[in-house]
Amino acid sequence: MTQITISELPQTLQTLINEAKKTGEPLTITENGIPLAIISPIKKKSLLEVFANLEDIDEEFPNVDEGLLPLDEIEL
Repeated sequence: MTQITISELPQTLQTLINEAKKTGEPLTITENGIPLAIISPIKKKSLLEVFANLEDIDEEFPNVDEGLLPLDEIEL
């Protein structure tokens, strides 16, 4: 299958694809009412979904406060 970049497409098609990316709705390209192609934007995972799927880190996290002066008394 041939691959091209979006910048190689006509401006009208680039605009439609960008709108589909923003809305998340698929874009159907038709000829005489017959669908030729359906472009469906890929749903990006939220940061929470990415973190939920990360593997646990087995190594001990270093003490990043070591050697720092103590904090001032903080009142909220």
